[in-house]
Amino acid sequence: MSTYRAFQVSGQRNFALVDRELTDPLPGQVRLRVEACGVCHSDLLAVHGLFRPDANTPVVPGHEIAGVVDAVGAGVTAWRVGDRVGVGFLNGHCGECEQCRRGDFVNCADQPITGTVVDGGYAEVAYARASGLVRLPDGLDPFDAAPLLCAGLTVFKALQQGGSRPGSLVAVQGIGGLGHLGVQYAAQLGYRVAAISRGTDKAELAAQLGAHHYIDTNVQDPAAALRDLGGATTIVATAAAGDIMSALVPGLAPRGHLVVVGASQDPIAVSTSDLIFGTRSIGGSLTGSSIENEDSLTFSRARGIRPLNEVLPLSEAPKAFERMMSGAARFRVVLDTAR
Repeated sequence: MSTYRAFQVSGQRNFALVDRELTDPLPGQVRLRVEACGVCHSDLLAVHGLFRPDANTPVVPGHEIAGVVDAVGAGVTAWRVGDRVGVGFLNGHCGECEQCRRGDFVNCADQPITGTVVDGGYAEVAYARASGLVRLPDGLDPFDAAPLLCAGLTVFKALQQGGSRPGSLVAVQGIGGLGHLGVQYAAQLGYRVAAISRGTDKAELAAQLGAHHYIDTNVQDPAAALRDLGGATTIVATAAAGDIMSALVPGLAPRGHLVVVGASQDPIAVSTSDLIFGTRSIGGSLTGSSIENEDSLTFSRARGIRPLNEVLPLSEAPKAFERMMSGAARFRVVLDTAR
């Protein structure tokens, strides 16, 4: 075929289904047939025209892409037509900037953001730098793989950043699109897991996902509850609300880490004494490199970690985005590009 379907967006929330011309990949790039694309909260960056010099320039959202390579550009030697691959939030590091030369590929200074700066996966076809490709494990369904390429990797890396030992108390705040995966990873990594959410409606689910404790913030001070359990060595904060994150800091154990992955404009307010006495810290975690993404997928496949998905056809991409933004989805929305 000479064209492919894609949902592009311009301005703010101006979706349009278009036919794009099929082109050859540029040197260092691959072209892939998209099988599934997750709908992530960070797609808001594209849908609201952020990060682009001109918000009216159309872009195809979507950065949780699972598919099959169908063409390779000049200079690409490690990938072949037919390879099952994924592409996450980062579209491929340059390998030449100072950060890359120091091995910090996540913070590459010349790395396009998939579905925000360059076209993403709300389409039948996508393009990516070869350095951004993730090899999908055999037997991993593309609809399971897609959300793991961003949401899964994000919480997996955040847990690693916390540096907790097996058997220690680790808390996951927010049982949603990120948190329901964070609880699974934390349990499978051997931690004693506390799930933190508002209300009792997610308590049973949290236990099914592997949580040993459930803290309902409607009836408990989460920091006090964590202290009663011995203090959390790591808290992964997934719900994007600065005031909620602020309240968690006193629940950290000595030398504990609050790792923030839920992006919000709200500030985090913290008492300096809560940081100094106990040598506690607060940090952010973005995502991981392409090879770390492969590690995450391999671990997920081996340990049976799966996202809870709602699958909608590509033709309903705008509806899928709005459902994700409403918070009604349980818990990831994935587009099926064959429909």
